[in-house]
Amino acid sequence: MKDTNLTGTLRTEDFGSAGSRRVLAAGRIPAVIYGKKESVHITLDAKDFQNKMRYFSESTLLTIKVGRKSHSVLMKDYQENVMRGQIQHIDFFEVTKGETLRTRVPVVLHGNPDGAKFGGVLEQVTHDVEVECVPSALPEHFTVDVTKLGLNESVLVGQLVLPEGVKVLTHADVTIANVKGVKEVVSAPETEEAEVATVGADSAAE
Repeated sequence: MKDTNLTGTLRTEDFGSAGSRRVLAAGRIPAVIYGKKESVHITLDAKDFQNKMRYFSESTLLTIKVGRKSHSVLMKDYQENVMRGQIQHIDFFEVTKGETLRTRVPVVLHGNPDGAKFGGVLEQVTHDVEVECVPSALPEHFTVDVTKLGLNESVLVGQLVLPEGVKVLTHADVTIANVKGVKEVVSAPETEEAEVATVGADSAAE
């Protein structure tokens, strides 16, 4: 079972870039919890957060305990030094129990489409959708079964199976995934090359 609990330490001083460098050097990550009334500046244990982060998405409801108070939050953004493999800052957004929120939920494809048996290639066009719901109803992700998807067929946002209390704000006609014929995928670049060759020939003739 994945652990979505974090423990933060209140940060009341030593702000700014120099202060952040000192926090990072101490093995912690500076972070901010943005609430409706005020923001809470904290630090998190870097090793603990990075071990758990692989299981987080924008729709994962997290609990951060700071002293005696617990905050229900969504991770909205983070800054990373890719060269060092180091998270340098995190932004969290606090949610209120029973109050409607908007966020994005990942879409995960499941199965091998029937169209693949006839040379089709599965393409995922949309990787997440915007939803509106109360925190307790927020799904971790949407799973789309593409097993019966035939050649040149698509699955749309409007075909998602929604949990009770969840409203999708992304337009219903948006394509989530489709199965394209290999010839269709390969022929597109060839057409472009032919057009370029024609233009070149015309220029030479002039």
